[in-house]
Amino acid sequence: MNPIDATEHYETSAHDPAPSLLTIILDTNPHAWSLLESSLPFSQAVANILVFLNAHLACNYANEVAVVASHNHQASWLYPTETHRGKGTDTDGDVSMNQNNGQDGQAPNGQVNKYEPFRVVEEQVTRNLRQLLDSTPASTLTSTTSTMMAGALTLALSHINRRAIAWSEAHGGAGDASRASGDATTMGYSGSKETGPEGELQSRILVVSVSSSTDSAHQYIPIMNGIFACQRLRIPIDVCKLSGDAVFLQQASDATRGVYMALSEPRGLLQYLMMAFLPDQRSRKHLVLPTRVDVDFRAACFCHRRVVDVGFVCSICLSIFCEPPENGDCLTCGTHLEMGDYGAKPAVVARKKKKKKARPNGTAATPTPTPTPGP
Repeated sequence: MNPIDATEHYETSAHDPAPSLLTIILDTNPHAWSLLESSLPFSQAVANILVFLNAHLACNYANEVAVVASHNHQASWLYPTETHRGKGTDTDGDVSMNQNNGQDGQAPNGQVNKYEPFRVVEEQVTRNLRQLLDSTPASTLTSTTSTMMAGALTLALSHINRRAIAWSEAHGGAGDASRASGDATTMGYSGSKETGPEGELQSRILVVSVSSSTDSAHQYIPIMNGIFACQRLRIPIDVCKLSGDAVFLQQASDATRGVYMALSEPRGLLQYLMMAFLPDQRSRKHLVLPTRVDVDFRAACFCHRRVVDVGFVCSICLSIFCEPPENGDCLTCGTHLEMGDYGAKPAVVARKKKKKKARPNGTAATPTPTPTPGP
């Protein structure tokens, strides 16, 4: 019956590429976006990101997306969230067919011809983003310039790990253990490691940042832990920087072999997203990706959370300090650090005086002037 009912047409082929999971971390700091109001309004940036998400979903019917908001006081999910059961849906979440949800002949919200995954992503992202901005205290709109990048990165990694395990269990893979078993030679490799008939779920993270990374120096340790986890799981971190500097994001993109682009013209956000960040790991092996050679590898000190060029490193826990700790004890592990003679004034040794030659009669000899050469 298979040749008749065409069942094999709907069965997943062993040669089909594995789907790709794109997780976007959107910096939603109101103060930082207000500085870009003249060149790129926040509403226009969100519209461009939604178009980019739709393009990713259109590349493969099994592709998945996730959006995390990195706000100034919290990190929250924009998509996916709980299934929205609005007016006109039954207990199963399906659209009721026996009543009109607006005007005659129109679907909910007037979106009659829109692809269902596009509509769900757009509705949840815009609704949750509006709720997040409405719940932001007015006192933090102008006083806070940092963003919860560490929390957003943790949420993204948790979701990626959960979806990778679910995909592997559903398709007979080896689970996340096969991803974590890569040796040092495969860390950061942008290609895929086939674990089953359909491979493994390809995951990547895209950070759309507008805040200054120097304000997030107090999150240095959790951010670096997230970078090391992405490097271990071969998850590239792409960074689209719209304004400000990005010390830690440069390190994240370089360590995970992602794409880092600092846009000189924010109004071309959609063009950069479609051309530089849309290809997945499988496609990037055949493309010439933008590279960056001037990566800022500075670190933040553990004592004052300042980005330093030169510091002191604990030999036990590798903690970084901008100045020697008090009493020479490490603030992280408590180990007493041998500072040696650091800070001591150098000893000044008196210069020895040269002895003058004595003449036979006991008087000191005077240097003989050089005679003038004759003609």
